[in-house]
Amino acid sequence: MTTHQNNQPTPPPADNGAFLPLRTAVVLLTALVLGLIIGGLTALTGTHPATAVIAGLTTAGASTAALRTLIQ
Repeated sequence: MTTHQNNQPTPPPADNGAFLPLRTAVVLLTALVLGLIIGGLTALTGTHPATAVIAGLTTAGASTAALRTLIQ
């Protein structure tokens, strides 16, 4: 009895389909939520809306750097 060998190349391992690693997604989502909270609270104080946007963006940027080192 003869055995047949399959000479076809093996496909590469299947990718899990994740666009971002879980850690990156958690850091960015948490930074976004913190930025929205601070921006919303700043807007509720009666300041100019542009000031609230700047406060939210600053919070999101600063918290991204801090959360990157905290979440492992």
